[in-house]
Amino acid sequence: MTDIRLEREFAVSQERLFDFVTKRHNVLEWFGYEGMTFPADDMDFSRTGPWFVDMRTKDGNPLKLSGHVTHVKPPDSVGFTWAWHDPEGKRGAESHVTMTVVETANGAKLIVDHRDLADGDIGANHEAGWTYALRTMERILQG
Repeated sequence: MTDIRLEREFAVSQERLFDFVTKRHNVLEWFGYEGMTFPADDMDFSRTGPWFVDMRTKDGNPLKLSGHVTHVKPPDSVGFTWAWHDPEGKRGAESHVTMTVVETANGAKLIVDHRDLADGDIGANHEAGWTYALRTMERILQG
């Protein structure tokens, strides 16, 4: 199994950063790659329970991702399971994401821990995806 841990500091309050990574209207601003659209979703990480997103890449390719929000501890952390669906809709291997928000002298730090990813290219692909999302967050929050 592969684990990923990424950290970024932002010049915003801990509460603002927590809301930014959990509330649906904020999540849809930073989730996915440039040009992606979200024809259907339930991306609310501010409460426990199921979540999902149907995405379209900028080339029109459909993708589906789903999971279950396992814990919400404002303004400190949120955790959720994560699994991609195959083209027929079958849910694949499940991994777990924990986002921890820590107050710092200059704002707040976000720590993304994505655990139990399958070995191979999966870890590298997810690390690239999270890195892109963190850059998007920086652009929005610091822009």
